[in-house]
Amino acid sequence: MAVSIDDLDLDQLAAKERKLGAGSSIKFVFAVFIAAVWIVPFYYLIVSIFKTTEQYSLNHPLSLPTGVAPFLANAIDAWVTAKMGAGLLNSTLYGLVGAGLAVFFAAMAAYGLSRIDFKRKNFWFMLIFAGTVFPFQMYLIPLFFGYQKAGIINTHFGMLLVYTAICIPFPTLVLKNYMNGLSREMDEAARMDGAREFTVFWRIVLPNCKGPITATFLLQFTWIWNDLLFSTVLANRTETRSIMNALQVFQGSYSSTGPNVVLTATIIATVPSVVLFFLLRRHFMEGMRISSL
Repeated sequence: MAVSIDDLDLDQLAAKERKLGAGSSIKFVFAVFIAAVWIVPFYYLIVSIFKTTEQYSLNHPLSLPTGVAPFLANAIDAWVTAKMGAGLLNSTLYGLVGAGLAVFFAAMAAYGLSRIDFKRKNFWFMLIFAGTVFPFQMYLIPLFFGYQKAGIINTHFGMLLVYTAICIPFPTLVLKNYMNGLSREMDEAARMDGAREFTVFWRIVLPNCKGPITATFLLQFTWIWNDLLFSTVLANRTETRSIMNALQVFQGSYSSTGPNVVLTATIIATVPSVVLFFLLRRHFMEGMRISSL
């Protein structure tokens, strides 16, 4: 029986469609699996904060809560017992001031490295960026003993000092690359009109860097907010303790209150950083887009 060329083409197309269908099914199953891996922890977190300690211990961890009323009791318990108010204020201070100063100093450094001609610019840039080459754990022991001798351990000033210093290199890199792309003609025009160098930086260059400045500020704020290493070593008292340090102490000392209360405390701790991101999200996305060009 003769087989036409058209029949062969149809069979080949049908085979290709079956292969494509099988590949799409595998991709779909894989995507569902990845989504489940991400969703299950969030589901566990959400259902846990709406349970009392008794409900959490007696029922399955993934079972649905009976109501939303336990959340308020858990939040009050976590706020009072873990002294979260002081931790939130301290972390807000460290994040806003530390990240703000770091980005400002980084912007000045980036301006000098990109807009002013002087000798050994690459050397100074590498010197600024050298602090990120080594792991931060290497600095802990020298910092601890140095802070003890200087009398600034367990102080807000000491924490702001270390956070500002650590957060300078990365914004310097981002802002330097961005400022290199700005036209230098506006700088020269401002200097011809008698503007000093800081005036050129403050009034001409800085307003054109709102996007990358906001992006780097949010990134550094988030890093400071989530930091546990330096806060644990350099500020372990209640009056200077960060929110992450407070959560660690709460989880270790008051675990008898139940994981549901600890998880509620973590939800409360994430609120300020999430709110700040939504307030500045437009500038953040613009800054990330510009920085990737």
